[in-house]
Amino acid sequence: MTILLTVLGILVFAFGLLFSIAWHELGHLSTAKLFGIRVPQYMVGFGPTIFSRRKGETEYGIKAIPLGGYIRMIGMFPPGADGRIEARSTSPFRGMIEDARSAAFEELQPGDESRLFYTRKPWKRVIVMFAGPFMNLILAVAIFLGVSMSFGFATQTTTVGGVQQCVIAQSEKRDTCRSGDPVSPAKAAGLQEGDKIVAFNGAPVDDWATLSERIRQTIGPATLTVERDGARTQLEANLIENRVAKKDADGEVVKDQWVRAGYLGFAAQTEIQPLGFVDSVGRMGDMLENGVESIIALPSKVPALWDAAFDGGERADDSPVGVVGAARIGGEVMNLDVPAQNQIAMMLFLLAGFNLSLFLFNMLPLLPLDGGHIAGALWESVRRRGARLLRRPDPGPFDVAKLMPVAYVVAGLFICFTLLVLVADLVNPVRIS
Repeated sequence: MTILLTVLGILVFAFGLLFSIAWHELGHLSTAKLFGIRVPQYMVGFGPTIFSRRKGETEYGIKAIPLGGYIRMIGMFPPGADGRIEARSTSPFRGMIEDARSAAFEELQPGDESRLFYTRKPWKRVIVMFAGPFMNLILAVAIFLGVSMSFGFATQTTTVGGVQQCVIAQSEKRDTCRSGDPVSPAKAAGLQEGDKIVAFNGAPVDDWATLSERIRQTIGPATLTVERDGARTQLEANLIENRVAKKDADGEVVKDQWVRAGYLGFAAQTEIQPLGFVDSVGRMGDMLENGVESIIALPSKVPALWDAAFDGGERADDSPVGVVGAARIGGEVMNLDVPAQNQIAMMLFLLAGFNLSLFLFNMLPLLPLDGGHIAGALWESVRRRGARLLRRPDPGPFDVAKLMPVAYVVAGLFICFTLLVLVADLVNPVRIS
């Protein structure tokens, strides 16, 4: 059964991956056709074609390797300075440029002169190239908000999930009491599992963040109002100073950082709670911010990733994960001993995170990514506006093909990074609990 569920989880993720890629390319396709650009091909995947069908002027198909997709537009790059595709030279960089230029014109047919990508105004080219990543962003937001508002997140509550028997500094990372450890203030006050704390020092508390902050700010006597067996009871506690985990401005625990603060000594019960629209949007904003920070931090994570892949180093929880690793996580989700609705929610969140990553990564202003074409179109617009203001001749379209040597370097680095992540995902994968 474990193998069957793992395979099912991988297949579910693979289907979500294919849909996300097709959805991305649909953004490019629909806007290209809207602006009259001829699109000979719309393909999901790379490599040999498994299935294809021509409808109108476009061939739609699925290829064997589901690691991306593309649409082929006529005239992605402008011709050379002489108006023609320049002859090949012995320069390797020039060869790259002319290969790209040749590919842009290889399917040119009579009547296509007015349907070339590069002849469209810069703002239209920006829309065509932005539409793909934007589709992924739309899908990520729709999934995230839908699951957040209908299912929710695991949220700490003011209900007591367990009482610590003694005082242990959290930095010691142990659960067993030793001889000489003082009794925890919670146990001494008579706090019990299942109690719901509704007030602290007479002030009502409705959420864990508020209660936790008040406990941390208090050292000495305090009163706890709890609901127990349908009745309210007031307990007297004497909070002490202890070494506890540091929290950031958002109330999240900072790993392996500690502060001195007030300590009561109980674990909060966790419940799955749906969020309202405003709170869901806030969570989505946090997810987007974390995604941007992760993209920026990618180069710094390469050494640890190399150690995890080849030197047996520990694989960090926030280590970059590729398609294989994400599919493996999908298989693990299906084997978790949790209700089916939890598994569905986790799979959907995984798919939302994947689409958000596609959006952010493709917006990098580097060729061959969509962001590189967007940057080229914006630069062309700036050049032309500048020429008009200075009353100089129109410089014409910006030749993005001249950046192809950079594109090959970026693609090479991306391939190397992808292979490194693949090895790490196979030999030392990120696991969930």
